[in-house]
Amino acid sequence: MKQKIPNTFALDVFANNVITVTSVDQLKQVWKNNPLNQPIMIIGEGSNTLFTCDFAGTVVVNRIRGVTITETDDEWHLRVGAGEIWHEVVAQSIQQNIPGLENLALIPGCVGSAPIQNIGAYGVEFQKVADYVELLELATGNIITVTDGQYGYRESIFKQKYSIGYAVIYVGIKLTKQWQPILTYGELRNFDANKVTAKVIFDKVCEIRRSKLPDPKVLGNGGSFFKNPVVDKKIADSLLEKYPNMPIYPQANNQIKLAAGWLIDQCGLKGYQIGGAAVHEQQALVLVNKNRATAQDVVELARYIHKTVLQKFSVNLSPEIRFIGRTDEIDVTHYL
Repeated sequence: MKQKIPNTFALDVFANNVITVTSVDQLKQVWKNNPLNQPIMIIGEGSNTLFTCDFAGTVVVNRIRGVTITETDDEWHLRVGAGEIWHEVVAQSIQQNIPGLENLALIPGCVGSAPIQNIGAYGVEFQKVADYVELLELATGNIITVTDGQYGYRESIFKQKYSIGYAVIYVGIKLTKQWQPILTYGELRNFDANKVTAKVIFDKVCEIRRSKLPDPKVLGNGGSFFKNPVVDKKIADSLLEKYPNMPIYPQANNQIKLAAGWLIDQCGLKGYQIGGAAVHEQQALVLVNKNRATAQDVVELARYIHKTVLQKFSVNLSPEIRFIGRTDEIDVTHYL
């Protein structure tokens, strides 16, 4: 009998087997006992993932837990199990007066996803605090430690070289004791850098995110659906002539990051619905399961948004969400 796959979109999608593991040894055993012709997909909370149909294999839910904190004169070092909930780790670090993760509060998902996606918010990306990632090589049972994640915008070596045949089991995080607040985005700019504390930033980030973003436990969603597009400065300058209030974020190499949510909002798509899937009315970057949505509803809505933004702005949106087909991650270009 097929089993429902845990996913924050709250979609009715199923796998041949769903197995929860709480240790590296259990994960090794699941791999060892798996039929050779049956694919395995390893997930955390099932956030940032869209199963477009049932999965013809085994889904392993990684619940390897544990947080170990050590320190030197200059840094705190955290070794965190991949199955820990990311926000809980952030909150615990702030409670223990260990600053550095406050801008990344309330990002959904487990710790194991943080290096894979190079998660980021409010001017901080995971790569800023990355120390190492421990991977289990599933075929051999060997554990390897990767210190160079080759991070990019929502990209990493764990999406490339280590995307198949490896599982994140522990994540190393280093936080400097010479803490400096990052106040470059949104309402955080209103704080005085000489007076603000990490706890104040943490509370404000939580307040902002809760006011704009739906709780997946209440309204199914996968978090930010599209990446913020990065375009050449000439393209951004051309758009600014037509839309002088368009938010922009200068990057390296004469590139400009645009706000995907703003582009979608300018197309009048907040609240737009196809089937049971809708664009969230408070944050256009989030697609929600409003009324018993199917995976196809979400796919059709994403396709419509992509087409509409492309027609209006000549800007191509790329999904941040991973699309999973019957047996593996799939190329989404033909969907959009």
